[in-house]
Amino acid sequence: MSDAPVARPTGSSRLGDTLAGRGHMTLILLVSLLTSCLTMLWSYQAKIKCGGPPFLAEGRSSHWPVGDPNAVVPCYSDLMFLWVGRDINNHVFPYISGGISPDGKLFGGVVEYPVLSGMFMWLGAIGAHTDTEFFQHSVWLLVPFGLAITVMLAFMTRWWVLLWSATPPLVLYAFHNWELPVVATVVGGIAVMAWGSTISPHTGERRLSVRTAAILAAILFAVGFCLKLYPGFFVLPLAAYVLTYGAVPGARKALDWAGAVWVAVAATLTVIAIQLPFMVLGFEGWKAALSFQGKRKSDVDTNSIWYWGLRHFTGGQTDTYNTLVGLLSPLLIVASFALAVYLGWRVYQRDGIYPWIGVCGSMLAGFMLFHKVHSPQYTLWILPFFVLLKVRWPVIAAYLVADFILDTTIFRLFGIYTSGSPMQWWVITGVNVGVWVHAVVLAYLLFAFVSAPLREPLASFGRRPRPTEPERVLTPS
Repeated sequence: MSDAPVARPTGSSRLGDTLAGRGHMTLILLVSLLTSCLTMLWSYQAKIKCGGPPFLAEGRSSHWPVGDPNAVVPCYSDLMFLWVGRDINNHVFPYISGGISPDGKLFGGVVEYPVLSGMFMWLGAIGAHTDTEFFQHSVWLLVPFGLAITVMLAFMTRWWVLLWSATPPLVLYAFHNWELPVVATVVGGIAVMAWGSTISPHTGERRLSVRTAAILAAILFAVGFCLKLYPGFFVLPLAAYVLTYGAVPGARKALDWAGAVWVAVAATLTVIAIQLPFMVLGFEGWKAALSFQGKRKSDVDTNSIWYWGLRHFTGGQTDTYNTLVGLLSPLLIVASFALAVYLGWRVYQRDGIYPWIGVCGSMLAGFMLFHKVHSPQYTLWILPFFVLLKVRWPVIAAYLVADFILDTTIFRLFGIYTSGSPMQWWVITGVNVGVWVHAVVLAYLLFAFVSAPLREPLASFGRRPRPTEPERVLTPS
């Protein structure tokens, strides 16, 4: 999003080019929505094989969790897994009456997710009596978010949206967990900033002021924080963008401190408004979800560099290992955030524009790299940044190939551990390849995202035409 001027056509040619642009955009939307529907349908068909009759106690399918052991795409889905053990199957309203036991087990309707994700699970369980019905209801809740993400990315990046709608991650993870709503808040926040920066044909000015657009985006990020936490981190680079917008590097008096504070306040008040009812009505249940995450160990099901790396140097999951992970993980996450913000500031000093979207992507890469939990479905978190930012295609390809290898081996690994069957060399190799290729790419993206240019037409939003220039070049359509 830039304020640099570009030329625009006038008269009858402008009308023809506008109609052609609309036709092009309609084609992009049709293709991207169709591919989104097909990939999500494929995802549904792959995951539903873990469900279906006959059902055991508490509505658990007898097919769970294996399904078809020969299927390329594993049928495992957290949506079905969560049906039992958190009172979702008993239709208990979440957080209000529950807690956590001394041995770390949740009870009374508490789930280990932020409150809005818990509410989605409760809604998905309404009218459901089996894990399969719960999965099907959840799918209907998730599909609109997947389509909304597609539409927003299409308007901002045109054909690059196919990186989202027509690649394996949407098949693998659309209905694996509650990722689509939180991704929608991130893409929505960026889309609000993008739309607000476009120039109104009636006034020749921005549709929304920078402050107004940023406050709306901050509210969406705060909603995302109440779904899966990570969008809340993006309020910091967004505030930095507002702070520096229109300012000359080095001129402190021109910095918009009031606007930056309003962004932070809007996000904070939104989080309080969402969290406060649960804190008042069931503080112990609300706190239990936080306590669960704090007590969670970095073991095989967290799938992080700590388990597959540090564990080998501490003699296994010893007290030393758990202490080091508990110390190093948050410290390195905070350090990566500080590095991302600093790198963004250097770009601002050089170019005069704070690259807040790139800094958001960099912060996310650092969080995913160093957090003690790295679930495969987090690929849906970072995928929109591959769409929005000009990242080298070998990097994207390496990440997506490694992700496919990881997904198709890690859930087989869980099955081998559970059953006590002999380990298959290709399974353990695939998991390690997926984990470590992801780690290397994320370390690279921690630096690369910040300086990566935006894709078109997102990069051209906000550019004002030069009225005195001859008509020659069209604004990207």
